[in-house]
Amino acid sequence: MILQATPRVKHFGIQRKPLPLEPSVLLREANRRRASLSVGNMFEMLDGRPGFTDGSGLESSLRASPSKGNVSSMSRTNSSPGNFESSVDRPMRLSEIHVADEHALHKTISDPDLWKSLSSVEDFEQKYLDLTKGAADNYHRSWWRRHGVVLDGEIAAVCYRHGNYDLAAKSYEKVCALYAGEGWQDLLAEVLPNLAECQKILNDQAGYLSSCVRLLSLDKGLFLTKERQGFQSEVVQLAHSEMKDPVPLDVSSLITFSGNPGPPLELCDGDPGTLSVTVWSGFPDDISLDSLNLTLMTTSSVDEGVKAIRSSSTIILKPGRNNITLDLPPQKPGSYVLGVLTGQIGHLMFRSHSFSKGGPADTDDFMSYEKPTRPILKVFKPRALVDLAAAVSSALLMNEPQWVGLILKPINYSLKGAVLHIDTGPGLKIEESHVIEMESYTKVMQSDGNTSHVHDTGEVCSSVAEEFKQLTLTDGKIELPDWASNITSVLWLPVRAIDDRLARGSSSVFPQTQSIVDGMRTIALKLEFGISHNQTFERTVAVHFTDPFHVSTRVADSCKDGTLLLQVILHSQVKSTLTIYDAWLDLQVGFVHIGEGNGRPTSSFFPLVISSSSRGGILFGIRLGNVTTGDEDECLHPDSILNIRYGISGDRTVGAHAPVAVENLESVGDKQDFLFRSALVLQRPVLDPCLAVGFLPLPSVGLRVGQLISMKWRVERLKDFEENADSSDNAEVLYEVNANPENWMIAGRKRGHVSLSTKQGSRIIISIICVPLVAGYVRPPQLGLPNIDEANISCNPAGPHLVCVLPAPLSSSFCIPA
Repeated sequence: MILQATPRVKHFGIQRKPLPLEPSVLLREANRRRASLSVGNMFEMLDGRPGFTDGSGLESSLRASPSKGNVSSMSRTNSSPGNFESSVDRPMRLSEIHVADEHALHKTISDPDLWKSLSSVEDFEQKYLDLTKGAADNYHRSWWRRHGVVLDGEIAAVCYRHGNYDLAAKSYEKVCALYAGEGWQDLLAEVLPNLAECQKILNDQAGYLSSCVRLLSLDKGLFLTKERQGFQSEVVQLAHSEMKDPVPLDVSSLITFSGNPGPPLELCDGDPGTLSVTVWSGFPDDISLDSLNLTLMTTSSVDEGVKAIRSSSTIILKPGRNNITLDLPPQKPGSYVLGVLTGQIGHLMFRSHSFSKGGPADTDDFMSYEKPTRPILKVFKPRALVDLAAAVSSALLMNEPQWVGLILKPINYSLKGAVLHIDTGPGLKIEESHVIEMESYTKVMQSDGNTSHVHDTGEVCSSVAEEFKQLTLTDGKIELPDWASNITSVLWLPVRAIDDRLARGSSSVFPQTQSIVDGMRTIALKLEFGISHNQTFERTVAVHFTDPFHVSTRVADSCKDGTLLLQVILHSQVKSTLTIYDAWLDLQVGFVHIGEGNGRPTSSFFPLVISSSSRGGILFGIRLGNVTTGDEDECLHPDSILNIRYGISGDRTVGAHAPVAVENLESVGDKQDFLFRSALVLQRPVLDPCLAVGFLPLPSVGLRVGQLISMKWRVERLKDFEENADSSDNAEVLYEVNANPENWMIAGRKRGHVSLSTKQGSRIIISIICVPLVAGYVRPPQLGLPNIDEANISCNPAGPHLVCVLPAPLSSSFCIPA
């Protein structure tokens, strides 16, 4: 419809006129005669010229006689042509003009072929095409390409008029290429619609779409708004129709894009984001894009190619400037610039330019490609984004509820909306009856144990920091508050370390070495944070728990009447103040309390306050009692049990502190007591045990690797064995030899029974053959009596701690003769 509209005004005043078939001189003369007769101006016709001869040789009888030169008037009515007398010939009739023209042509054109080409319109057009093609070829051969292409346009016009659209399209493409290359948009606007019409008739969908896009890309003033809207409707209609071979269409002149002004978007490795770009649309109306894909190109390496970003919904571009927001998936570290913009309109795939513009647009018509590219996205290399650590490194209280502090430190990264998963290991559980507390780490450090949230007495501080919140553990996870997203905070977990084993004390003679592994507990932490919880940080925090006291004993004094003063030394193992309110001792078999026998210490100085990392002592008065070795009594009271009722106070930021429920903080004066129990092994004096075990000296020649050696121990009964003495004079004693298999090889029996008389003073020698395997100072094999309690065994003399083993002697079989 557009192409069949009223012909447009030709640019630059150039008019294409049909070539005349008759001499112009005759026409001008005939028209002059007609005009002169119509106004009756005889003097203009007789303008003093001697005469007029036309191109056919016919003389005009326009000579004026002298007698008639002074004629003053003449009738303007020519009613009687026969009576008309004038020096001007009568007007030529149309038939006479044609005859004169034909006669003039015969006299002027001597070439019969040219005369034949002028005989009809078809022959004339054929001759015109031949001459034009020859001239165009000569121009092309002489490198006057512009003139040749212009003549190709004349050929295309003739072919287009005769319906030869294939040849017309080829010629029009040459002309359009020239006009577009030279930037002659006004001339291109005259020719390009004809090319589009040819391509539409030929069903060249790709070419027709390209021509429509080029028409839309021309200056807006060259076409009316309705015409440009028609071009767009043609593109959209064809895009949504069934296209045989959809091909990518370059729309770089219509759709351009760039990053928004300002610094580039900065993301951490693994983070998604939202990328905002500016898209300029040159279409006259809104156009709907079924899909829009944007590619990112790395500035450091081109081997990785491009990464496509796809729009999740349909995008409608308005004429001019559009701000498009795209979801950005996680990218690899590096710097990125905008690449190619591709998309789809129906079945039509389009493609924009392959580089981004570097700066913002001043107007909506910003279409410049001259500015350099700039990074629009920067992805940092993997780095630490957060850190999790235990707030207290000292040991906490075992088997009692404790505050375990976890320091959450964001490292130049926001933890907004973060979720912390907490999983306690074996032997540790979270107290569900208490809430989880979170506060600012700065507030904790400023408090310095004096203005903490929970004081020694359980009172609430009057000035509670704004950065404080009580959290609830749900399905093993908690959500962090927003105020903790950018500051270092401390998360307090109320936990209880469980250890069913009874604490065992030691004596000053045989000190007990404690293992840190026994009190170690672990908390598995997993923090999910980031824009869409895509960042994870996992760490297992080790927390050390211990008993409040380490108990050691020694005999302070031994009286002649068998009374012993037992001193119990309490070593504080936590960084808190411990207050002992009461203590009593449940004695094992063979010992009894003096006095009333209630097991209380001799001193009534309670409460006893033991500061952090200090010691305190308690004296108990005991004496030896009846000795029974029955299995039942030994099972009932195998060891002495020390019971201590105590309280603990301190600051949770520096050590052990029992948590108090938040709703009970206002109750003043309530104290919470704890009970500590420890097993003590009280050893009888030397003459009191039943058996004595001694290690016999080794031979003086020394020990060597690979040589047999006999290890001997002497077992002696120190007192009569009265139980079941009537049935037999001997009793079976079970022995067991323990040795490191890497250092010793036992050649004899490591475990067995020996017969020992029940009478006092009876003795027996236990001998074991063994072979040393390594040289150096090693621990020798040890003899043990499993069925006899340690309190009834006296080691005199004690076995050596280490023995020296010499290397094996050199063997001559390994020597090589010279």
